[in-house]
Amino acid sequence: MRKISLMCGIVGYVSKAPVDNADHSALDVVLGGLKRLEYRGYDSAGVALVTPDGQLASAKKAGKFSALTEEIEANPLPAAQTGIGHTRWATHGGPTDLNAHPHLAHGGKLALIHNGIIENFAHLKKDLVAEGVEFLSETDTEVAAAQLAKNYKVTGDLTAAMRKTATELEGAFTLLAVHADAPGQVVAARRNSPLVIGLGEGENFLGSDVAAFIDYTRTAVEIGQDEVVTITPETVTITDTEGNSVEGEQFEVDWDTASAEKGGFASFMDKEIHDQPQAVADTLLGRLDTEGRLTLDEMHIDENVLKSVDKIVVIACGTAAYAGQVAKYAIEHWCRIPTEVELAHEFRYRDPVVTEKTLVVAISQSGETMDTIMAVRHARQQGAKVIAICNTFGSTIPRESDAALYTHAGPEIAVASTKAFLSQVVACYLLGLYLAQLRGNKFRDEIGTILGELQSIPEKIQHILDETKSQVLALADRNQDVGSVLFLGRHVGYPVAMEGALKLKELAYIHAEGFAAGELKHGPIALIDDGQLVIIVVPSKRGRDSLHAKVISNIQEVRARGANTVVIAEEGDEEVDQFASEVIYVPETTTLMAPLLTTVPLQIFAMELATAKGLDVDQPRNLAKSVTVE
Repeated sequence: MRKISLMCGIVGYVSKAPVDNADHSALDVVLGGLKRLEYRGYDSAGVALVTPDGQLASAKKAGKFSALTEEIEANPLPAAQTGIGHTRWATHGGPTDLNAHPHLAHGGKLALIHNGIIENFAHLKKDLVAEGVEFLSETDTEVAAAQLAKNYKVTGDLTAAMRKTATELEGAFTLLAVHADAPGQVVAARRNSPLVIGLGEGENFLGSDVAAFIDYTRTAVEIGQDEVVTITPETVTITDTEGNSVEGEQFEVDWDTASAEKGGFASFMDKEIHDQPQAVADTLLGRLDTEGRLTLDEMHIDENVLKSVDKIVVIACGTAAYAGQVAKYAIEHWCRIPTEVELAHEFRYRDPVVTEKTLVVAISQSGETMDTIMAVRHARQQGAKVIAICNTFGSTIPRESDAALYTHAGPEIAVASTKAFLSQVVACYLLGLYLAQLRGNKFRDEIGTILGELQSIPEKIQHILDETKSQVLALADRNQDVGSVLFLGRHVGYPVAMEGALKLKELAYIHAEGFAAGELKHGPIALIDDGQLVIIVVPSKRGRDSLHAKVISNIQEVRARGANTVVIAEEGDEEVDQFASEVIYVPETTTLMAPLLTTVPLQIFAMELATAKGLDVDQPRNLAKSVTVE
C-alpha cells in the first residue's frame, strides 16, 4: 500500500425529531461534527441527506469547510433527519468537486462516504464498467458506492448489501451509506479504519471519533474489526460480515466540547502546550494501590510472562518514536532489559527477531496509525506480547494489543503533537517502573522516589510556561528568517533534539536536524558557518558530569566556527553562560526526568517561529493528525 497522511472526518446522524427542529436537523448536526473534525486534515467536504419522504440530496465542494457551507447557503438542502458528512484527504484523484465525497449510485438514490484506501478498486471498477456502470470521478470511493448499489439491487436491504460489499473490498476503509428507500437509517462498516457510535435519546450518531458528536452525547460504543452497524433513531444493530449479532463495548467519554476549544489561546497548539502540566498529572493519576505499590489496571498480561521477558521492542512513528527513544534509556536503566526502538513502518519488513519472550510496546496518540497497527499484528503473529500506549480509548491499536496503557492527555487537536509526547514518555516510564517492581529490579522505596520525581514535573513545566515563554517568543521573533537550525543533545537529550527538529520542520517548513552531539565531529560540523543557529540541550552537571563537560566542548566547537548558540540548561548551570549566545533555563530535575522539561521550550520555539512567519500552526501543510493507511 502507498504511504499517505490520511485522516478523513466522518459523521453520520439519524433522529426521530421533527424535521423543523432546528437544533437537531441532520444538516446542522452533520456540519457541526465535520467542523469539530477539521483538525484531521482535509481538502474537500460534503454531505448527503435523506428526507422523510425518501428524497436524497447532497452537496460537496473542494477546499476549506467554508466552501461547502457557502454552497449550501446558495443552494439550500431540504429539511431532513438522516444525514452523513465527510471531510476528505485526497488519495485517488485530486482535490476536486467531483472527487469529493459523498459519491452517489443507484440512480442518485444511494450516497456513500469513505475513509481509507480500497486496494482492489481497479479490478472491481473494470467489472462494473463491463456491466455498464459509468463513473464521474477518479476515486476508489465511487467504485465502492457502485459495488454497494449492485449488491443492494440483489438484496433490497442496505445492511445486507453493506455486509456483502465489505467482504468484497480489500484495504482499509470506513464506509457510511444512506439510501432514499430507507429514510431514518445509516449503515456503516469498518476495517482498519476508525469508527465509533454515539448513543442518544431518539437519535444516534456515527463518527470517526467522538468529537463528531460530543455536543449531543457522551455515551459511545466501539465498533470492532470487520463489523457492520446500522443506526436508526431508536436502535443500534452491530453484526459481523456474516450477519451474526455482535455486542459492542459501551463507554463514557470523559471530556466535553470545551476541551476541544482553544480556551482563549491563539491556537490549539498553544493551548495544548499549556495543557501539559495537567496532562502529565492525569497520566500519573491513580497508579498506586493502598499499599503504595505501582499498579496498572490496564495490564492484562500474566505476571509470569512479564517476568520472563528478555527483550523489549518499542514500535512507533514520528514523535511517538522519539518518546520511545527517551523511554529506552529509562527502561534499560531500571529494568536491565535490552530495549530497541523501531520505526513501525520498517519493523515487519526486515524480518525482526521476535519470540514469545519479547515484549513489544506500541506507541500511538490516535491508536489508528496504520504502520503501527500492521507492526502490532506482525509481532503478535510471531508470538510476542504487545502493550499499547495510547491516548484514544477504544481505538484499534489498544483493541488489538494484549494490554493497553492509556495516557489520559485529553483530545489533541493540533496536528503537531505536544502534550501527547510528554504523556507518552510518562506512560513509558510507568511501564518501566512496573516491570522493575515486578521483576525485583527496584525496591518499593526506590520506585516511590522516582514516582515522587515524576509527580513534581507538572509544577516544573508550569514554571517553564510562566517564566520562559516570553524569552522564547523573543528568540523566535529574532530568528523568523532563519533558513536552517541544528539541534544537539547527548543521552536523553539526543531524542529531545530530534523531536525539537521535527517540530520545527512540521510547523515552520525550514530545514532542521537533530544530532547526537558526539556525532558532530564525525561529519555534521561541516554544516556550521557564520550565523548558523544551533540549539543545544545540555545535560545536568549533577547527573552526568562527564557528559556535561563533553557537551560544553561541543558548544565551544560550533561557537568557534561562528554559530549562534542557544542552550537549554538546568537552573544554576552558570558554566554554560560564557559559551552560549543565549541560555534558556529549566528547573532542576534528575537526568531521566529532564526530557519532560527540556522539550517544552523547543515546542514553544517551533510554534512561535511558525507564528512569526504567518503560518498555521494547528494545520501544517501536507500533514494530518494520523496516518491511517500504510
